[in-house]
Amino acid sequence: MPGNGGGDGPAPAGGGRPRRRRSAWIAAIVVLAVLLAGTAYAASRFWGGRGAETPPGAGASTPPPTSAAPTPTPSPTPEPGADITGPLNLLLVGVDTRVSDPEWEPHADAVLILHVTRALDRAYLFALPRDLVVDIPRFPKANFGGDRTKLTHAMSYGSRVPGKNTPPDTAQGFELLSTTVSAYTGIEKFDAGAILTFGGFDKLVDALGGVELYVDQRVVSQHREPDGTHRELRGGGYVGPQMVYEKGRRKLTGWQALDYARQRYTTGGAYTRQRHQQQLIKAMLRKILDRELARDADRTAQVVRSLGDALTFVSGDGHEIVDFGYALHRLRPETLTLVALPGSGVGQGSSYRGEQLTTVGKTFFTELRAGRVDAYLTANPKLVIKN
Repeated sequence: MPGNGGGDGPAPAGGGRPRRRRSAWIAAIVVLAVLLAGTAYAASRFWGGRGAETPPGAGASTPPPTSAAPTPTPSPTPEPGADITGPLNLLLVGVDTRVSDPEWEPHADAVLILHVTRALDRAYLFALPRDLVVDIPRFPKANFGGDRTKLTHAMSYGSRVPGKNTPPDTAQGFELLSTTVSAYTGIEKFDAGAILTFGGFDKLVDALGGVELYVDQRVVSQHREPDGTHRELRGGGYVGPQMVYEKGRRKLTGWQALDYARQRYTTGGAYTRQRHQQQLIKAMLRKILDRELARDADRTAQVVRSLGDALTFVSGDGHEIVDFGYALHRLRPETLTLVALPGSGVGQGSSYRGEQLTTVGKTFFTELRAGRVDAYLTANPKLVIKN
């Protein structure tokens, strides 16, 4: 299946440790980080940040003497993100940085957009194909003159820093990528963005105690054996027993969730992989909220720590991730709609050039900007990804 790149790279020769190049679509998981951070902050502020007040069930404090002068009520402190208003657009990018190779230019292995409604109580999550053929504008910071090529290259071209032995700048690459995405979608600006590298996702799932989701088709892993070890690369292909994910509701561990959602040799190819990734994100969000894990300060800290340096948050107006988390605290799994944008391959003859969205897929952006997305999805129900 040509051109639907991503996934793991080959294992090194000579029996060394396999290179675990995780699919960088995990940028979308920042949605979970935002909600975790926001809800955890709200809980700590309510239970632990109001001086003498104690949560229900705690020992009552001794009442002040009746003769004491009344204490003036302090002015309420605005909650984090109180000045954030909708609608919002967040750009979520998964990047393969290959930290083992300092000269490797980061590639955007996944580009996702989270659109939140004006009331900040509903959202739509959709992905652009990494191989989408787009016009990447000139970018003087990187001495890049512009080109029409695959979207994934916007990050790598933009990350180039002129000068001898100067390492690539991922944040600078994100700048060119966001400009490219804005031009293609017509979304004038992104209120915030996030970059995730390929590390830490399996740890995040394990920190949540695994995740349950519906496997909608039989998926055979190209990269893992049933016990989770990496399959051996031999003679240009992987060999050995394969992990199989049978159709039905399953509970997956961290490595299983990561492996399942990155498989592209399935019915539907890369577009099926995008659907599986979005379904996994929603399943994780459901678990976090249904079990109120975000209200457990220690558990929340453990989950957020699992992201570590893999997450870089970018805000155009200086807001922190906790501000957006608090602003989005009303989002729930049932108010997060996953949208599939249909597309097809383009090229000449047998030469594959990349992907293009269909007219139905491209019109989605027009309806989104005009505030008519619900009506459009009702008229095109196949765009909505079911759980």
